[in-house]
Amino acid sequence: MSLIAGTIDRPFTHDPKKQAPMTSSPSEPHGSATPAVTTTDANDSRQNRTREMQLIPEALARAHMEQRIREADAERRAVRLVAARRMQRRAERVSLRARRALAMAVMQ
Repeated sequence: MSLIAGTIDRPFTHDPKKQAPMTSSPSEPHGSATPAVTTTDANDSRQNRTREMQLIPEALARAHMEQRIREADAERRAVRLVAARRMQRRAERVSLRARRALAMAVMQ
């Protein structure tokens, strides 16, 4: 087995299949509680990260849509409030006109 030149900071290659497998250090006793790292675990975690990376745009789109829905709801509430205030002012004016008409009728 040939060792591939490179350091941790600057690996020779980023392809995990071409990198040297991780083994336990010589100072660690044989059969210690620390298990050796297998490439299947690394591949699984890499696949999970890849899957998560692929889901990021979907999560961002979902968050964006939720924000737009909240904004639309707030806009609808604001429009309803403006309409309700307009109707209230109209009702107050009609009530005032009716009161004046009644007062005029009583005075004559």
